[in-house]
Order: sequence, then structure tokens, then C-alpha cells
Amino acid sequence: MTSSLFSPQVSTVLEHIAFEQQRVDEIEQPKLLEKIRRRATPWTPEELVAACAGGYYAAPAAIGRMLYTCVRAIRPQTVFEFGTSYGFTAIHIAAALRDNGSGTLYTVDLHAGKCAAARDNLKAAGLDEHAEVVTGEAVDVMSSFSLPIDFLYLDGWADFYLDVLRAAEPRLRSGALVHADDTEKFAAAARPYLDHVRDPANGYVSLGITDGQGLELSTYTGPSEQDAS
Repeated sequence: MTSSLFSPQVSTVLEHIAFEQQRVDEIEQPKLLEKIRRRATPWTPEELVAACAGGYYAAPAAIGRMLYTCVRAIRPQTVFEFGTSYGFTAIHIAAALRDNGSGTLYTVDLHAGKCAAARDNLKAAGLDEHAEVVTGEAVDVMSSFSLPIDFLYLDGWADFYLDVLRAAEPRLRSGALVHADDTEKFAAAARPYLDHVRDPANGYVSLGITDGQGLELSTYTGPSEQDAS
């Protein structure tokens, strides 16, 4: 069976997002990085959403392919994504779920306009049946999420990775994959998260990959004996 990624319906949408990202982010990303450089106080989720409203900031194509291959391999029933943007990675994940024959992606973003665009892109790709786009703050959404999570993908703001992970931990099944992007690009913000997943006492086996942006690949092995008691 040929991968859904190579179907004209899916590849056309992915190419459109990639083109717009290159066109828009060439102007918007330097503005965003300057705002971050000048910032001396912690961001709120709402402030960060406003700061990056003008850009696409999708993951590189290689990350999308990595997500597709991981989802095909582990065959998750529930995938949770923090950071939807225009749906570039969501399309890769949903394509893998369709090719697997089962599973649902829940992808969360606080920017209502980007969520609407992601829904349109998933529908245009013919993958909307395999993904639910949720507009909201990820920790709040996770707090009311009841399904066991097989794969957690973090690609929002690194400042909030640890908060989202902690909210997700009661729902992570043993053996779940947890991947976090941009851990080198936003190294200071990602440090508390990395300290958490790299401490075996917290129930993870973790590996950092240097790819220019930083990608932390982790497997959740379960709560410690102290937490479980």
C-alpha cells in the first residue's frame, strides 16, 4: 500500500503549507526572535500566541516524516499534540492513523484563527475524520482529557512543555512515546522539561537529537514506585 503522504490530495496541502511557511516566516521569524530576545519576564500563553500570530512556524518536513513513521510503527489509538498552527504535523500524524486503519489525533492550539485554518487543511487533505482540532490552552484541555495517551507530541512553546507533560502523565500509558521539538532552539525555556524527562526517577528513558532545532525523544516507562504507592 502506498503511503497517504504521497497521494495528490495530501501532498498538495503539505506543499502549500510549506510554501507559505517559507514565504511568511522569512519576514516574521526575525521579528519573533527579536521579541523573545528583548523579553525579560515570563510569557503567558496568551502573550505568546499574540507574538507569533503572524507566522506559520511549522516543523521541518523531516519532523513530519519522523512523526508519520513513528505512528505507523507503534499504531497508537490516541495521539495528543500541543501546538497545531496550520496543521502541518497534524496532517502527517493523521495520514499515518488513516494508513494504520484506526486511531485519533487530538491537536490543541490557543490561536482560534490557526485552528480554523488547520481544520480546513485537514479537510482538504481528506484526513479530518482522523483528527480533532481543539482551540484552548493545552494544560486546561489536558486536565479534562480522559483517554489513555499513546503518543504525546510537544511542538508549542517550550516554556510550557513541562506543564503540559505533568498534566498528561496520569493519562500516559506505560510505553507511550513523548516527543518534544525545539529543545535547542529555545534551550533555556526547555531546560526544566529536559531535566524532568532525563531523570530516570521520573519514569522516562530519553534521548536528545541535535538537528539544528533540537528534538527530545522519550518513552514513558510508568510512575516511580513512590508515586504509585
